[in-house]
Amino acid sequence: MKENGTVEKRRLYPSPNPHIRLVEITYWSDGLKVKGLLAEPIKEGKYEGIIYLRGGMQHIGMVRPSRMAQLASQGFIVFAPYYRGNRGGEGRDEFAGLDRLDAVYAVDVLKQNPSLKHNRIHVFAFSRGGLMALWLAVLRKDLTSVVTWAGVSDIVYTYKERKDMRRMMKRVIGGTPNNAADAYRERNVLDRIHEIEASVLIIHGMLDAHVSIEQAKILEDSLIAQEKQVDTWYFPQFTHHIPPASNREIVKDLCEWMKEQKKQ
Repeated sequence: MKENGTVEKRRLYPSPNPHIRLVEITYWSDGLKVKGLLAEPIKEGKYEGIIYLRGGMQHIGMVRPSRMAQLASQGFIVFAPYYRGNRGGEGRDEFAGLDRLDAVYAVDVLKQNPSLKHNRIHVFAFSRGGLMALWLAVLRKDLTSVVTWAGVSDIVYTYKERKDMRRMMKRVIGGTPNNAADAYRERNVLDRIHEIEASVLIIHGMLDAHVSIEQAKILEDSLIAQEKQVDTWYFPQFTHHIPPASNREIVKDLCEWMKEQKKQ
């Protein structure tokens, strides 16, 4: 077993953009070899970094090369952990349990890149990744900003509003919020929001039926109560998945937002 964040293997990965290099990386996390995808501009220079935290579970919502290349083309080095138990990685996906350590040590992987601009690491998360991102911001103090897009903030709320996910959550977490309260409590990041030092941007479609707008507002209220720096972009016309043209514009805007943030 090697030190957390140690890179075990690198493999070039087909890129959809000739200006962006993709590399699949195997790294050590909590005694496990897990995998993730790195995207970086081919042009030499110094770039800010993004940890991209995917949504979904196992093969659903897997990291997409096109999204990675899109982010990197905005002038970033991007690393996205697949989370343990996925794409040949060891362990099992725990839905924001100990797999959140895969995000924690992904930062160390990103920091090894010689083109990374010193002390400028952001987090961009989607859906389930929102919960992972909040935990990452609690557990690491070397982040500049966090963007959570259609992000989960309360796992008990997710269990209650997503009947279609209950079977999976019972299997992975070990029961319901009633009979496995400790397991849900361990995943509840809202009690530790006061530990977040990074700036936070919340993006959410108000018609989202997968992760309701209430979860965004719960997070917003929690951050405001703790006097944290938080911005919100709420879109009354959008659901969980935003149409491609609008999606591209929002990505450009959020990348500019990241670059404007100051380290707290």
